[in-house]
Amino acid sequence: MKRSILIHPDHRLKKVCAPVTDLSDELRQLADDMLETMYDAPGIGLAAPQIGVLDRLIVMDCVKEEGEEPRPLVMFNPEIIASSDETNVYEEGCLSIPEQFAEVTRPKVVEVAWIDCDGNAQQETFDDLWATCVQHEIDHLNGKLFIDYLKPLKRQMITRKMQKLKREKARA
Repeated sequence: MKRSILIHPDHRLKKVCAPVTDLSDELRQLADDMLETMYDAPGIGLAAPQIGVLDRLIVMDCVKEEGEEPRPLVMFNPEIIASSDETNVYEEGCLSIPEQFAEVTRPKVVEVAWIDCDGNAQQETFDDLWATCVQHEIDHLNGKLFIDYLKPLKRQMITRKMQKLKREKARA
């Protein structure tokens, strides 16, 4: 089931999410809903707070090549356990900040540990776009948005655009 994506500014996007302590069928369904919502948007990542759920859960799939098999990942309690000194700059966007993009510098390679849908501990090293995406989504779980990396003036400009967008949507 597709969910509604919260648009910044929304206080729920600034909250630190609670760890998932018990994998329930409801949480697995939530992960499925998030994947459906992300693919439909379309996006490459989505964090639970973006749909108003304050649990440490993210989904992502950075496969964008036509004809390549999708690789949906569901991560409960994802945690970066190592990151490279080498950095990458990507133009980031966010489903909660539609049509706004900015360059963000992050570690090029990160090692992430998480729990999968079956409750198994997983660990993987991600680089390039996958690394940027997983860091972006984990930031959401800590109440941080990509615009928080920007200079105050640019951040305020984007926030004002989002406030205007929300007013227009409310009138529609």
